[in-house]
Amino acid sequence: MHHFFVPAHAFREQPVTLTGDQAHQIRRVLRMRLGDRATLLDNLGWAYEAILVAVSEGEVKFQTVRRWAAGGEPHTRIVLFQAVLKGDRFAWALQKGAEVGVSLFVPTICERNVVDDLNAVEAKRERWERIIQEAAEQSGRARLPELAPPQLFAQAVQPGSVPTDPTKPVPLRLIPWEEEQSARLRDALAGCNFTKGACIQVYVGPEGGFTEAEVRLARGYGIQSVTLGARILRAETAGIVAATAILYQAGEI
Repeated sequence: MHHFFVPAHAFREQPVTLTGDQAHQIRRVLRMRLGDRATLLDNLGWAYEAILVAVSEGEVKFQTVRRWAAGGEPHTRIVLFQAVLKGDRFAWALQKGAEVGVSLFVPTICERNVVDDLNAVEAKRERWERIIQEAAEQSGRARLPELAPPQLFAQAVQPGSVPTDPTKPVPLRLIPWEEEQSARLRDALAGCNFTKGACIQVYVGPEGGFTEAEVRLARGYGIQSVTLGARILRAETAGIVAATAILYQAGEI
């Protein structure tokens, strides 16, 4: 069954109306027919089984028939500070990160970035948000992963660079680095209390990796450098591997 995120206010009236890209996808790409069923998600934690009852050129309408608490969300909150990458590599990292279970993406500009213009990065927000939403719908997420405004690395490593939940444990902050030889990701996660909804922030560098100065700066703010193993991973792969390993350690994969 296809999944679609719909603004919560759209459920105030029946049938629920979808327009724009979603209407086009349903009508032209998926070629859904009257009577077909879909799952609508309000991004507040509720899922609705819905029946397609009307299709027109610019909109489609669904009648909801039941509601339940949506699943699909990891209890562990992963914040991925991903260095912006050239071409479609950054979009790929967003797509796969959303599928795996990343909760928040923070586009980050580092010293060795090929793309280093904050305004140019922000200009791609609409496309990136669409990629995240489609990946979240395909993978059965209950909530849309967030895309934060881009940050410079020196800002991103500071405590409080992104909002945190004061009722949850203090975030564990990790920076995978190819020069780290001894501190393993698994060891860094050993003391994590995943049962209380841990938050883990992961910093991943650009194509050329982090500079030593950047790693020193991160360590100065209490961020632990870790190794992801003996093999050097691509910049778009490292964050996905780290997120997957974290959720495996948390018992969620």
